[in-house]
Amino acid sequence: MKRVALALLFSGLAVSGAMADLSCTDRATEKKLAGAALTSFMKKCESDATASCDKAAADKKLSGAAKTSFTTKCVKDSTGN
Repeated sequence: MKRVALALLFSGLAVSGAMADLSCTDRATEKKLAGAALTSFMKKCESDATASCDKAAADKKLSGAAKTSFTTKCVKDSTGN
């Protein structure tokens, strides 16, 4: 139980630092993308966010439910969805 609590604490700290960056949605709005360009941009941005969040989870040595929870929240926050 302590391990899960620590994982959630660390994920909250990591995400708060990442929130200083613009989300994918914010960047798409800033670029005034629409249609196919928006779809393509969002897919690439989500893919990049997933890779980055997976690396962050690996760096934190998370596994199982803690890794899944961290990665899901990290990608959601990064993409703005």
